[in-house]
Amino acid sequence: MIHQDKEVKSTKNKAKPSCCCSHDEPVHTENDGHDHGGHDHEHNVDGGLFKLFLPSIISFVLLIVGIAFDNYFKQEWFAGYVRIVWYAIAYLPVGIPVLREAYESILKGDVFSEFFLMCIATIGAFAIGEYPEGVAVMLFYTIGETFQGMAVKRAKTSIKKLLDQRPDEVHILENNVAVKVKAKDVQIGAIIQLKAGEKLGLDGELLSDSAFVNTVALTGESKPATKKKGDTVLAGMINGNTIIEVKVTTAYSDSKLSKILELVQNATAKKAPAELFIRKFAKIYTPIVVYLAIAICLVPMLFVSNYVFTDWLYRALVFLVISCPCALVISIPLGYFGGIGAASRNGILFKGSNFLDSISTIQNVVVDKTGTMTEGVFKVQDVIIKPEFDKDEILKLVNVLENKSSHPVATAIHNHVGTVDSSVELKDIEEISGHGLKATYKEKDLHVGNFKLLDKFNISYDIDPSTIVYTTIAIAYGGKFAGYLTIADEIKEDAKETVSKLKALGVKLTMLSGDKSNVVQFVADKVGIKNAFGDLLPEDKVNKVNEIKAKNETIAFVGDGVNDAPVIALSTVGIAMGGLGSDATIETADIVIQDDKPSKIAMAINIGKQTKKIVWQNITLAFVVKAFVLILGAGGLATMWEAVFADVGVALLAILNAVRIQRMKF
Repeated sequence: MIHQDKEVKSTKNKAKPSCCCSHDEPVHTENDGHDHGGHDHEHNVDGGLFKLFLPSIISFVLLIVGIAFDNYFKQEWFAGYVRIVWYAIAYLPVGIPVLREAYESILKGDVFSEFFLMCIATIGAFAIGEYPEGVAVMLFYTIGETFQGMAVKRAKTSIKKLLDQRPDEVHILENNVAVKVKAKDVQIGAIIQLKAGEKLGLDGELLSDSAFVNTVALTGESKPATKKKGDTVLAGMINGNTIIEVKVTTAYSDSKLSKILELVQNATAKKAPAELFIRKFAKIYTPIVVYLAIAICLVPMLFVSNYVFTDWLYRALVFLVISCPCALVISIPLGYFGGIGAASRNGILFKGSNFLDSISTIQNVVVDKTGTMTEGVFKVQDVIIKPEFDKDEILKLVNVLENKSSHPVATAIHNHVGTVDSSVELKDIEEISGHGLKATYKEKDLHVGNFKLLDKFNISYDIDPSTIVYTTIAIAYGGKFAGYLTIADEIKEDAKETVSKLKALGVKLTMLSGDKSNVVQFVADKVGIKNAFGDLLPEDKVNKVNEIKAKNETIAFVGDGVNDAPVIALSTVGIAMGGLGSDATIETADIVIQDDKPSKIAMAINIGKQTKKIVWQNITLAFVVKAFVLILGAGGLATMWEAVFADVGVALLAILNAVRIQRMKF
């Protein structure tokens, strides 16, 4: 039933952006088998730091010994082919993986990759006799890649540990005996016995009379929740102080926590504009730099009288090392992934880094009332039925009709009236969008909804609905006004704080609702929203949003993920409340607030702003340093050592800046 205020969220058909870069995405799902530097760093961090850095350690020791033989402890035998072979052996542990990556990239048609740049720069250094520098460039590049892989791995692992709270094993009852089995092998319908302090492994239905559960794994909030017999309990919830029994209703791989985990792990698939720009830029930028390096090497031959090929080749090689776009291509996605991780820790799920970007520039937040600024838990306050009607019969009919709806108002009526009378058979049941429900009983029409429903069917009534502050459900039977029910909903405790925070961020708020205008205005006044509109049909809400869009301003719509498709389609970003209770929400929302707290709206905007700030700091740092050292390199004033800093050093600084967001408090 569509009463006054229940908002909808529907699928927004957002096109998935394609990756335009010549590099593989550095932040992957668990099984893609590739990492940025070609060394499998992401996947081997757990094998120990020594094993991880072993190739670099071997190269470093051989390089240092070689430099010592060259400059401090000169040896007659350390010359000619012996010296070349020594540095070649030092080069191979760090060079082979990069050479392999360059070769594989070329086979895929991606010639101008950063691996290719490193290979021609270091091999070129060997060609002109600069063996130590050739080894040093590849060594420091590899160390940089290792640290990058570790940073990505750490970011992914921290998020996975945060979210994947499911136990690997559970106890199921077989012939009233608890048997330990693998959670992934448990069948739907099995009965799990959960002791005090244990985590639930699968979603299910509570069979015990009641239970206290901690939902921190799902919402970020450790406040215990009370569950009653028949309620849904979810994987990751921690049982309180008694043994409970749960009937499994969802397979292990389909649990709510599995979907949340998959959502966060795959969030980088939808890339932010800054990422897409850098990737497109790198695809064009890298070949240009290669051709410029060739020009730096050969063009001076036409103009410089004392031209020395090896000198200008060295300058060109330095230029190539500096030009590697590694710092940008790695640190920017890592910055967005850090933002997604920070949001996840606070119970906010972003479906992609593009939404982090979008929400950072939001100018208007449009909220629904029920379930967003109010609890969405209705209770019947008054029952007013005219004397000429049988009160019990009318309530019985209303209860049967409302049984066709999952609206919170319907739930309130069920809770007030009691068990649905299965002997009552209603015919021609019809839902009238934005108005209510209509049916036929004993050849008489039954109307239950708002007063607009009665107006639509020309049914007169002798009260003024605007004088009633509560949500009102009008009832008509046999073409006559039979009376009404009043239903109240509580304002969320952090609703007023939410409005203050959003105003402090410079965001304008609007409340749109199908509920009565005076009810909507009452709630709006309580929380501090000036622009509030009630008595709206779905098409009216579309018109209100279009009015905001006509000002060329961005809009975030916040609803409970159940039924406002037109408004969601128009919004820049769709934010859904109630991710903990609705599978449809996780599937369709751009951003999901798991614990239903409206204050998380402001937090999400703040996380978006901080993430974008860090990303642009990294872009600026990389461009400024690289441009400066490129000029020095082209002029022969920079050596390979400055080139290494411009590439690997800047990349490491950018990465350290990117991971900083994961430690911020919002």
